[in-house]
Amino acid sequence: MLAILPLGMIGPWQIILIVLLVVILFGGRKIPELMRGMGRGMKEFKDALNKDYTADDMDNDPVTPTKKRTDSDKSA
Repeated sequence: MLAILPLGMIGPWQIILIVLLVVILFGGRKIPELMRGMGRGMKEFKDALNKDYTADDMDNDPVTPTKKRTDSDKSA
């Protein structure tokens, strides 16, 4: 009977292989630059998620309610 390997399980050999491939593809000098860029991107993403969208961000313009459309407006 065939043993079914659980997909999604990453072991130490897979991690070593991935690290070696990254070093071979990008070189040792380029990796810190790539990680810095990835960190900045993640920081900007988190900042955008946590940003408070208040009236202060919209130049203190009051929000005016929009007029609801009626059946007579749809025909025009």
